Amino acid sequence: MWKDLLPIGREAASGGYRRFAWTGADVDCREWFRAQAESRGLAYEVDRNGNQWAWLGDPAAEDAVVTGSHLDSVPDGGAFDGPLGVVSSFAALDELRSRGARPTRPLAIVNFGDEEGARFGLACVGSRLAAGQLTPEQAHALRDADGVGLAEAMERAGYDPEAIGPDPERLARIGAFVELHVEQGRALDLSGHPIGIASAIWPHGRWRFDFHGEANHAGTTRLEDRRDPMLTYANTVLAARKKARLAGALATFGKVSVEPNGVNAIPSLVRGWLDSRAADQETLDAVVAEIERAAVERGERDGVDVRMTRESFTPVVEFGHALRDELAALLGDAPVLPTGAGHDAGILSASVPTAMLFVRNPTGVSHSPAETAAEDDCLAGVTALADVLEGLACR
Repeated sequence: MWKDLLPIGREAASGGYRRFAWTGADVDCREWFRAQAESRGLAYEVDRNGNQWAWLGDPAAEDAVVTGSHLDSVPDGGAFDGPLGVVSSFAALDELRSRGARPTRPLAIVNFGDEEGARFGLACVGSRLAAGQLTPEQAHALRDADGVGLAEAMERAGYDPEAIGPDPERLARIGAFVELHVEQGRALDLSGHPIGIASAIWPHGRWRFDFHGEANHAGTTRLEDRRDPMLTYANTVLAARKKARLAGALATFGKVSVEPNGVNAIPSLVRGWLDSRAADQETLDAVVAEIERAAVERGERDGVDVRMTRESFTPVVEFGHALRDELAALLGDAPVLPTGAGHDAGILSASVPTAMLFVRNPTGVSHSPAETAAEDDCLAGVTALADVLEGLACR
């Protein structure tokens, strides 16, 4: 499975992946998922929001046990973020069959669409739509960098954008959702454990900063006459790092656009996107407010107007203790640890009992081609997931 999936959407120059929602690479990943489902005799379907499902047992029955993750990627992302969870789900099902396990509850594997938000700027679109946390109107307003709307992109890929929306009946049939994911950090590597259990997902969000200055000639405009938004932006990036460090939080400006974007031109507008996360809501709010304050104060010195817009936000997710404790009982000494990364499991947690398993990442690097996991640890993840599915679905 891994060898078949590995080449899809890979960029030769970087070695990373560009599996963006509703593109050719995404279609190829979806075809791979469908082939895996059909080769195992599973009932395959696509829901109204483009999420793929593979069912063992009656899809219409209640109290289903569901596992899976996503197949899309960030720009030049690694091979494991998302796909490891989907590949491991099929492998865990194979393991259950080899054990002769007989599920008494429906069992499903899911591939949620557009989890990373790399194309349209909003993470977890497929699961947010299903859970009613993103309205069809909001989804239809999403645009990519080329101005292509989500609806148009879905239609080009052969899906009906008018059908998207909340899917409460489907979610009501799910008794438990367990997502396996490569760890995005080094906690397991430092502790010496191949597998971990998620306790919580930190609150996190994305904010767009617009720095409006005055376009001018780089070779003729005196420094003291400039209203250069790049200076304000640069200072804000440094301020974000400082404010986050002092608060024990995280803050990253990872995307920027510049107008008119000429080497010999002072910009008229710089847009920067902030990703910030913290262990609790109060800390996150305080850090973002401090970053905004620093930007505005520097903007006043530079003659630059600063505006901040929150584009997405996910509150803290505390995974339900009952299911989490059940996983801990099934897996023995697996450590329980929080994460700063968002996941579909976090979105579904408001509607469905959810839990997460992590597989050790020896470098801690993620969202990069350097992201990795040892084969032995991946196989340990499959075994752990099979143990969990057997414990939940075969009792």
